[in-house]
Amino acid sequence: MGATTDSTGGSGVPAPAPPPKILLAKPGGGAGGGGSIVKIGRGDEEPYARSRLPPGSLSFVSDSWEVHPDRLLPFMSDNSEFTVIGIIGPPGVGKSTILNELYGYDSSTTGMLPPFPIETEETRTMARHCTVGIELRVTSERLILLDTQPVFSPSVLAEMMRPDGSSAVTVLTGESLSAEMAHELMNIQLGVFLASICNVLLVVSEGLDDVKMWHLMLTVDLLKQGIPDPSMMPSAIGHPQGPSPAQEKEERENFQESVEFMADLVFVHSKLRDQELCPNNIMLLRQMLSQYFDTSSFRTEGSEPLRTKSEDETKMHNDSLEAEMRKSEQNGLVKNLFFLPCKVHEDSQKGQYESYSSMLGKLRDQVLTMRGRPFGKPMSERDWLRNSARIWEKVKKSPVIADYSKLLLTSGMFRK
Repeated sequence: MGATTDSTGGSGVPAPAPPPKILLAKPGGGAGGGGSIVKIGRGDEEPYARSRLPPGSLSFVSDSWEVHPDRLLPFMSDNSEFTVIGIIGPPGVGKSTILNELYGYDSSTTGMLPPFPIETEETRTMARHCTVGIELRVTSERLILLDTQPVFSPSVLAEMMRPDGSSAVTVLTGESLSAEMAHELMNIQLGVFLASICNVLLVVSEGLDDVKMWHLMLTVDLLKQGIPDPSMMPSAIGHPQGPSPAQEKEERENFQESVEFMADLVFVHSKLRDQELCPNNIMLLRQMLSQYFDTSSFRTEGSEPLRTKSEDETKMHNDSLEAEMRKSEQNGLVKNLFFLPCKVHEDSQKGQYESYSSMLGKLRDQVLTMRGRPFGKPMSERDWLRNSARIWEKVKKSPVIADYSKLLLTSGMFRK
């Protein structure tokens, strides 16, 4: 029938549905740097310099460990009122889910992919990670969100390992390393880079007992030397091959005069069971965290702690928990420590002190109200992006990290 020809293409076969869209905020021309929403679908993408890409990817750092700022510049503005929030953690702890919540993504919206790809049954079955390198998104409120590939990840290690055991990714400039050593340094470089360019850095662990992320961040604190505040770097505009000698001299002088910049840390422990969400466990973890980072350069004070139960059902538990938390604040213990319970299927009859979505919402509200560590001086989003790309190269060429790798090799912990 002629009336149905257009919708079926004349062959009687229904036309394929349009691909899902991803919402990204692009700077608009209005006052205040407000952003308009543009839709980028799978059909709009160009190939990236990486081996595999999640749909709708906007890569800042690719899996080849190269930085790609040019593609992201159209999404940046000259606005200087912005906040950078990064996240780091092992696989499967909910990093992308947390960032989607900060972005304001509504999972009930049909036909829309989340800003950051999340784990699916397929990726879980194939034991693959969702995020590759560093993915960047910008909200209309000028919130710059950075999602990273997982650290301590077997799938990342498997993808970068050659048949002879060497690394297919150049992590240190001019150095050939084993895949295990390169993977270890990648984790450190990610931490150093995020601590250098973010106002707030979320450090996510699984359960109460996993402190590998704590140890990683202490290593980051130890090795983050000679990395400048992005706002203190002279502009490289007009110098496509890099800053001029005069600019390098200015950069060194600015670095010597400035206080070393370190992002504010927010520790998140996810996938907790109900029996783990008790005042004694939480107080013990807070004390451990305070002692662990007692001599660190990181600043961990800031927001109020999350409550772990609903008032209606467990008022006595909350009163006890609040009393313990007030006592810890008086003792100067860290405040930026949050907890997320295990996800429970909506049809489950199992009761919880408080649901995952409720506590995730509280985490979102408190992180979004944090000021974070301010940069040394105002700069535009575009300058932040350009300077962050230069900082990435400094991290890859860091002599401190290179010396640390040599120390690991001589210790026998990793093979050449």
